[in-house]
Amino acid sequence: MTGPIFDTHAHYSSRAFDADRFALLDSLPEKGVVGVCEQATHSGDAPRVLELAHRYPWVYAAIGIHPESLLAPEDCGEEGPAPTVSVFGGDWAAEMKALAPCYDDPKVVAVGECGLDYHWPVPKDAQLALFEAEIRLALELDKPIIVHDRNAHADVYALLKKYRPKGIVHCYSGSADDAVWLARQGLYFGFGGACTFKGAKRAAKAIAALPLEQIVLETDCPYMAPEPVRGIRCDSSLIRYVGEYVASVKGISPEEVFRQTAQNARTVYQL
Repeated sequence: MTGPIFDTHAHYSSRAFDADRFALLDSLPEKGVVGVCEQATHSGDAPRVLELAHRYPWVYAAIGIHPESLLAPEDCGEEGPAPTVSVFGGDWAAEMKALAPCYDDPKVVAVGECGLDYHWPVPKDAQLALFEAEIRLALELDKPIIVHDRNAHADVYALLKKYRPKGIVHCYSGSADDAVWLARQGLYFGFGGACTFKGAKRAAKAIAALPLEQIVLETDCPYMAPEPVRGIRCDSSLIRYVGEYVASVKGISPEEVFRQTAQNARTVYQL
């Protein structure tokens, strides 16, 4: 058994887990998993996220609206448009209002997953306005924010610099230099399977530059299984490969990485 593993970013409410969700989650503690933060991406998956958080004492919830939830129906895959569009007609402010009662739930420890994603054809002005509103909400609630940043470094960092929220930059893919000043602002950095991929030189440099006290481990499961199991459906137990990789970059023991990153997760989520 490896551990302690705290997976700061998971999507067990995804359809990829419909066949065996509870059996899989039941099995995780014996594989060293001591904590999971399950992420909502809109009002549609928020109830499932909360259900998991209440079913398992070691599962916590983040509630927010992901920028991909603003995708127009014609740009969505087989899952179809998110409720942000199909129910709220793109009025993310109304959806945020509908989600507001969730933050009174003691198992909800963060605002997210939210941020900017310039990979998808979502209007930038709508994304920026939504992300700014989510940051302000996190500050108001005194909760950390879970930041999604895809092809949008400059705009993400500008807002983080302006508001200085606490939280996690999930699946960090920026430079080592940017990681260092963001860490000085008190932010944490999530590293998952992608950092173990052969081309992930930027991640290695960021891991080397950051203090271990600012690093957390994550899966983004069911996506991004690490080497050497890349391509399979990911789950929190596979974080052991990520922890071993971080340890190799840092020149320390995997045990130290798992122990410190689990403590970091508890600190950032105020557990």
